Amino acid sequence: MNSAPAIQKLLDEFERLPGIGPKSAQRIVYWLLNTDRATALRLSDAIVEVKDTVHFCRQCFNYAEGDLCEICASDKRDRSIICVVSEPRDIPPIERTGAFSGLYHVLGGVLSPLDGIGPDQLHIKELMSRLADGAVQEVILATNPNVEGETTASYLARLIRPLGVKVTRLASGLPVGGDLEFADEVTLGRAIEGRRALE
Repeated sequence: MNSAPAIQKLLDEFERLPGIGPKSAQRIVYWLLNTDRATALRLSDAIVEVKDTVHFCRQCFNYAEGDLCEICASDKRDRSIICVVSEPRDIPPIERTGAFSGLYHVLGGVLSPLDGIGPDQLHIKELMSRLADGAVQEVILATNPNVEGETTASYLARLIRPLGVKVTRLASGLPVGGDLEFADEVTLGRAIEGRRALE
């Protein structure tokens, strides 16, 4: 690849992105060099716009452009059920299944004492506040089926059960150690439909 400083700077920036190695970065940079200026500017503008306009929903902590995300603002959602996920990126795969019509709550991570992430670093207090008025009948704990996700789900179940709210966990179909964002729609749909109560 040409060692022009501007090219190298762009390569370095693309290589910092998750899942982009040196070869992928080179392909993207070559494409940008060979495309017209208007296309490159549209990409640049889209990146700046998303950084300037997208923030967290004040209710569920999903990504939003307004005060509330589109899901929280919708009057078509079932407000008696909340699906708890670790990160905003976990919501689109669940939405694609068409099997869930309730609301979400994004924790902003999972419990991981070794990484210094305890209950106070997550949006657990906000979740408990949403459950306080008794309108929510069920909470689905949809954290990833790995050690941290299971630990977080167990911790939340112990907090929520005394409120008289039904607590469920995604059913089989998701591999242990896997991530929701990589699961296919059929597997995720079966997991949502076959969710079980935590003992």
